[in-house]
Amino acid sequence: MGMSTHVVGFKPADAKWKKMKAVWDACDEADTDIPESVEAFFGGENPGDRPGMSVNIEKAITRWGDDGCSGYEVDVTKLPKDVTVVRFYNSW
Repeated sequence: MGMSTHVVGFKPADAKWKKMKAVWDACDEADTDIPESVEAFFGGENPGDRPGMSVNIEKAITRWGDDGCSGYEVDVTKLPKDVTVVRFYNSW
């Protein structure tokens, strides 16, 4: 089994996120459809109890390598304005 490194953007749960989650939870409780705009905000995934959400930032990431080293570069000018955290993680 190998290790892989990933880079994702993260939007902490701000006021808008909390409002959209409240709508999602209310619809779940009422057993009714989630509005399209709310579903799109969460990328079609139930927000659950997470304190924010991961965001794909592939357009801002390039592989980097030099003299036996390898990694990623993140062009912060290409990040969505509401991404305030860039998360690097390894998985096995």
